[in-house]
Amino acid sequence: MINRILLTSFLVLLTLLGLNTVAAAQSGANATWRVQKYDLNVTLPQDERSRVVTARAVLSIKNVSGSPAGTLTLRLSTTAEVASIKINDAVVDFTKAEEKVRDALSLQRIGMRFGSVAPDTILTAAVEYKLNIKENSAVAAFAASGGHFLPLAFWYPTPNSWYFTRGADTAPVRLKVMAANGALVVASGTETAGTFEQKLNGQPFFVVGNWDVSNQNGVSVYLPKGATAEGQKRAAELAAIMSEAKTYITGVLGNAPDVPLRIVANRRGGGYGSGGTVIVDEAVFRRSKVDSLTAMSIAESVAKMWLGNAVSLTGDGSGVIGEGLSRYLATQFLESKYGKDVADIERQRQRTAYAAVSKRDAPMATVSPLEDFYYPEVANKGAMVWRILAKRVGATQFADKIKAGSADGNLTLAELRDAFVDHKDLVDYFFDQVTDMNLLAGVPQVLGAETKVALRNTGATDVTIDVVGTTTTGERLTATTMIKGTSFGEVVFKSSNKIVRVEIDADKLYPQTEYSDDIAPRDTTDSDPLLAAKRYFDKQDFVNAEKTARTLLAGLPRFDDLRVLLGRALLTQGRNADAEREFKAVLDEKLPTARSLAWANVGLAEVASKANQNDAAIKFAEAAIFTDADYGASLAARNLRNKLGYASPGDAGVKSFFAEFDKAASSNRKADVDSLVMSGEVAKFASGVSGSTEQWQTQIVQIDRLDVNTVLVETNTTVKLLTRNSETGTAVYRLIKVGSGWKLAGVEMFEVR
Repeated sequence: MINRILLTSFLVLLTLLGLNTVAAAQSGANATWRVQKYDLNVTLPQDERSRVVTARAVLSIKNVSGSPAGTLTLRLSTTAEVASIKINDAVVDFTKAEEKVRDALSLQRIGMRFGSVAPDTILTAAVEYKLNIKENSAVAAFAASGGHFLPLAFWYPTPNSWYFTRGADTAPVRLKVMAANGALVVASGTETAGTFEQKLNGQPFFVVGNWDVSNQNGVSVYLPKGATAEGQKRAAELAAIMSEAKTYITGVLGNAPDVPLRIVANRRGGGYGSGGTVIVDEAVFRRSKVDSLTAMSIAESVAKMWLGNAVSLTGDGSGVIGEGLSRYLATQFLESKYGKDVADIERQRQRTAYAAVSKRDAPMATVSPLEDFYYPEVANKGAMVWRILAKRVGATQFADKIKAGSADGNLTLAELRDAFVDHKDLVDYFFDQVTDMNLLAGVPQVLGAETKVALRNTGATDVTIDVVGTTTTGERLTATTMIKGTSFGEVVFKSSNKIVRVEIDADKLYPQTEYSDDIAPRDTTDSDPLLAAKRYFDKQDFVNAEKTARTLLAGLPRFDDLRVLLGRALLTQGRNADAEREFKAVLDEKLPTARSLAWANVGLAEVASKANQNDAAIKFAEAAIFTDADYGASLAARNLRNKLGYASPGDAGVKSFFAEFDKAASSNRKADVDSLVMSGEVAKFASGVSGSTEQWQTQIVQIDRLDVNTVLVETNTTVKLLTRNSETGTAVYRLIKVGSGWKLAGVEMFEVR
């Protein structure tokens, strides 16, 4: 542990000395400039094949360094071509350089000099530039069917890196986007004649598409065109979650920011939200209920309306507030809406995500967004720490301290640390140290009418925790105790019934490096309970997979992912009725994961098939396919549906498309293949198809219509490449209607072997 702490300290020192990458060096310095407002005009290509975006960005920026400044560095995507820059309407010369952020990621650094300006001076920088987005991605995409640009596409110029430890640039935004073919544009803020004005702090982003719009509970939901009645129902549920989250967090943090609330369906970018607008996966509207990830994303985006939008977050460790405190508040909201047992499962997922990086983390006060463990740490460990503090001081006093620190419109971790000065040792430990805590419980020792349990705390801070003992009759006894840092403790239970199981920190407050030894005797040696059961399942040891899942579900009865695994283990043992009961319980959960929904439907389809209830089996299989949450579940559902002999209605247009595609692929005419592919999509696939193909033959098996403009086409595809033997297998393609024809927009599966 000492070596680990020394290593972490050394890495932090390297960052502060500027010996790391250029971007990391910036993370250890104070900002010279801060953006006061973004004013952006963007023109997307009007030609379906063009990939060049034209933009003009006017930044109002302030010298916040406390010293005169006569140089400015703007950071931008490496795909950008800057044509000109004006400072206060005067054209200036500029230089370009690469800024290496980390492996395979660089930014373009634009530097310029001008007459020195005094501290607190605000000047304007007007940048004319173009972006060449060769291929669509999770952060930047555009095509005839729509698209989106998120901040991490680095599509707009800004002085402080998106990876700046002391806070990337956020500011009010004015945004106007000219899209092609009359597509709608959605951003955050108030819209007037196609221009969005966001008065809160934020980072520029927008989404383009064609939607049906549903307005409910003060929320505008942009759902896929032609959504079904079930899709409309999901829209109403999502709007209710957002509205109720706003009401809940208003009760904690005070008056709500005055911004329009929007939920936008999009193929990519799900989970991103800012300034009252949040993007959700378009598949949400095809599922039987709202999934846990989507509910959390909406609740967190609402919390960030206060933490980051209405109140700017700056200084070292700002992510612990923006990500960690937001996650804590979002989870508290879910507890108020769905119950503590459901919220505890969300905390279990957060704990598991953090446990995966807990043995290589860095102090939260200095960790950089450059680190791959940054978000798993600051969001999940951060949420745990705020929960501990709220429990220590009381919910009302905790909220009062957050509001007091936010009163001036800016909030820093340093301010919050001062606010909790009465808990300085605890705060310093959690924010300034890596996690070294492991809480251990010994096996219960029966001594007459008493049962003693030895405890241990390896962490450097004292903890106050509940220890729960379970008797042979199932009675749960709770004892609260304090264990000093790096020390031992003991609790004594007085009961006539034998205590057979104990659990330390039963409410799971504290971040630890290991969770499996919280229970004695141990249920498993894994901190991740799902992994413990899945390990047996993957070995096809279904008896032990069932046994482990049942044992762990006794303590986590609402853990839907684990219950799905139990159902699948039972199904493979031929215990169909038992399996069916577990799968139905998952579908009845208040807030399951999308993956659980998919696999539960696959399980019910298999149960129905074995009972020769083919219509029901097909219905469940299709539900799994439309849930669109897990590759394995979708493949299993498709295989089962085909086995049952189901044939979906044909489509002459789709049939014609594949006749053309097969012809173009077999002839190796790249231009012909490209003409059938949506601009910016599956570029590598299209290039491979048109480069070395002797034979390409597609037999349509099923067509699943996702919305009025999108279908998934399952095929039996035969391919013969120049240097390989003929191969045949299942391929699933996503087609999107453009005008009167179809374009290939994705390859969802390619099991051609």
